[in-house]
Amino acid sequence: MLTELTRNRVYFAGICSMLVAVGVARFSYTLLLPIMQDGTGLTEFGGGWLASTNYMGYMFGIFIASTLNSLKTKYYLHQLYMVLAVISCAAMVTTTNLVYWSVLRFIAGVCASGSMIIASGLILKWLVLNKYHAELGIHFAGCGLSIIAVSVLIDGMISFSADWKQQWMGLSVFATVVALPSMLWMPKPSIKHQAGSTVSDTPPSKLFNRLMLLAYFCAGYGYVVTATFIVDIIEGVESLQGQGNLAFILVGLGATPAVIFADRVARRIGTLKALLWAYGLQIFGILLPAINHSVSVVILSALIFGGTFMACVSLVLTMAGRFFPSNPAKFMGKMALAYGTAQILAPALTGYLADQFGNYDLGLYLSSGVMLVGLIVILFLLKIEKPPIKNKIPDKPKFVSS
Repeated sequence: MLTELTRNRVYFAGICSMLVAVGVARFSYTLLLPIMQDGTGLTEFGGGWLASTNYMGYMFGIFIASTLNSLKTKYYLHQLYMVLAVISCAAMVTTTNLVYWSVLRFIAGVCASGSMIIASGLILKWLVLNKYHAELGIHFAGCGLSIIAVSVLIDGMISFSADWKQQWMGLSVFATVVALPSMLWMPKPSIKHQAGSTVSDTPPSKLFNRLMLLAYFCAGYGYVVTATFIVDIIEGVESLQGQGNLAFILVGLGATPAVIFADRVARRIGTLKALLWAYGLQIFGILLPAINHSVSVVILSALIFGGTFMACVSLVLTMAGRFFPSNPAKFMGKMALAYGTAQILAPALTGYLADQFGNYDLGLYLSSGVMLVGLIVILFLLKIEKPPIKNKIPDKPKFVSS
């Protein structure tokens, strides 16, 4: 009973970490950008630059997390990231200087990716050591919840005519409240566990690693095109104009239950086959707005996109825990770098195509084509790595005495 209570607290800590890292430190800026432009005179270039600096920090945070070996260092770094995420958010109200804002958004980016990967690794490690299923679906449900929570919070503050400073302060208070349980209940690496028992890694082949990096790059491309432009696509539907925030809420509603469902599917058919289904559905969701611009189709696209992109992320990072239970964050970091590289390249190309052709249709077709490449890669992985993946990578890795 006590262990079950502890597991619930661990999951809750992970969800709260997501609320701070994904909701406040990362996605809130997308929703606040128009308000900041109205209130401060921030230009389109300045807004784009701040988004870029946040992503530079995001990539740097991934790099740091993937190079660390000490679990104790990761634990305390996660604690620091929670504090810095709140501070970098609150400090946005102290100036309108673009350089200062750039530094703050960079720090927020580091906190966003670093805390997400570290928390995922710590939680997976704890689950493995306590002989639970090595799954991250419940943890990654926090991503969908964070998108919903931030969207609703900002909409609520807008209804009270809050200006951009009040919005940032409101988000800072929210982040402070949810950061506390994350810091208190995030599993701290136990000397007893590390000294008394270790877990044996079952690493895949080098070919599997390289192909999985390619497949996850494709997933990153498919994710970022829709994530970047879905608000604009929704605003382009006449009956949905002025409802841009609805896009984020729909994405969050799709993502929250889907990651838990993806875990259940993976238990029955295997992780790679579950990924195959997620890629296929995401391709369908990406294509929908290019085929039909009706309200119902755009809404369905947002729901499918939210569910499938988070399922892909959760399944791949869960795979890290099954291959490398001793240190899952390293594999997570490599995968996240591939995912992130696509996010640098895809928006610029999609934006260029939209400028040239007057709509996002060609960019969406290209995005779905890249996802199709990823799907084909996974089909190939199923053939070459069938024994290790098809439930012979146990949910509960074998323990060996150290």
